[in-house]
Amino acid sequence: MTAVIFLVDDDDGSRDAMKRTLERVGYTMHTFPTAEEALERLREGEPVDAIVSDVRMPGMDGYEFLRAVRAEHPQLPFLLVTAYADVEDAVSALQEGADDYMIKPVKMQELRQRVQLQLERRVLSDENRRLHQRLEKSFGFEGIVGRSRGMEELLDRLRVVAPTRSTVLIVGESGTGKELVANALHQNSPRERGPFVAINCGAIPGEILESELFGHEKGAFTGAHQRRIGLIERAAGGTLFLDEISELSPDLQVKLLRVLEDRRIMRVGGTSQIAVDFRLVAATNRILSEWVESGRFRQDLYYRLKVVTLEIPPLRERREDISLFVQHFLELINRELDRNVHGVHPAVLSALTRQPWPGNVRELRNLIESMVLFAGTDEITFEDLPAEYRMPTESSPAEASADWRLRPMAEIEREAILRTVEHTGGHRGRAADLLEIGLRTLQRKLKEYGEIAPRTDGDEEN
Repeated sequence: MTAVIFLVDDDDGSRDAMKRTLERVGYTMHTFPTAEEALERLREGEPVDAIVSDVRMPGMDGYEFLRAVRAEHPQLPFLLVTAYADVEDAVSALQEGADDYMIKPVKMQELRQRVQLQLERRVLSDENRRLHQRLEKSFGFEGIVGRSRGMEELLDRLRVVAPTRSTVLIVGESGTGKELVANALHQNSPRERGPFVAINCGAIPGEILESELFGHEKGAFTGAHQRRIGLIERAAGGTLFLDEISELSPDLQVKLLRVLEDRRIMRVGGTSQIAVDFRLVAATNRILSEWVESGRFRQDLYYRLKVVTLEIPPLRERREDISLFVQHFLELINRELDRNVHGVHPAVLSALTRQPWPGNVRELRNLIESMVLFAGTDEITFEDLPAEYRMPTESSPAEASADWRLRPMAEIEREAILRTVEHTGGHRGRAADLLEIGLRTLQRKLKEYGEIAPRTDGDEEN
């Protein structure tokens, strides 16, 4: 993609000369006679890769402009130009946060080299940050946890579709992690250097959502005091994630379909078409095919969206992943809250594996955070579990009426172990994993209880 440069200088001759020089080497130039105008465009969301600014200008000077930019865009390359060959000016420029400075009259070849150097440094900085993030990824997709069959199938499909340009529709119940999957698609695609722009279509009224997506021109409606760049434009070179896309109004469905077909948009109140280049990832917790049949969602847009469909299974259908999530969330929350809770009693895990989880992974994460926050020791015990999660949801009415809080811990542990073995169909290896105890420990406990669970594949001792 062509780099976009903001050039700010109140001297017409100097500004035009630098503009022509940088345009010759392929940069897209936006020039401004005042820092105030450039700052306004920047705050409107205009994409920019580097800024070149004079120091001494009427109104806001270069230093004030630099401080304002740094407050909102700390990584944006900024080169200051001064007409005074003063060492103090140079030191001040660097102390204020400028990446480089030049002395007027500017040597045009040097200007090209300095701008190119700053852009290259930014690319290297971004790449180093991405490489560092990738070291922490699981299966190459950061934050996606799961070894159940459903999640393995999802990860296999993600690996295939991520490097492509295909539009993707992610379906799944609320709280299953649809935005996480969308982000993984972006981070593992050729567009990873571009922006990931996300919006929940159900959280914004329709009349406002149109302006958010398409942007608007100054004076387009009451309150439109300045031009605004929409999210579709901001996603240029990257990924646009539309969550809860089923909530789009019929008018916006038509407009989005047109964008997907023409790859052009028109801002609200605008008169010209603007070319856009983005990858669309949409998500919904609705069954869109049923919405199409009832007339609430356009059939042509539906087929445009479901080029590739990724379905995230609910947590109740991948209970073997619960222990992985618990450990994953423990590590995250310990860091976030500066806590040191690293253990979970088997009785707690057993209770968690039997919950229906209507709120899915989001509900589990919130529960773990609450228990970590109030845990009295470095282990989450059954007493830390809220009352509504203590009752076994898959037991008989007689069992469900028993109050676990009044039973000895040894009895709770015995029932937790036996129920987990039963839940895994007698697979002792999988039961040991769910309980987070060693296989030998599980076998010893079963022998103590006088229970002999049948061997299954994977139970062999090492």
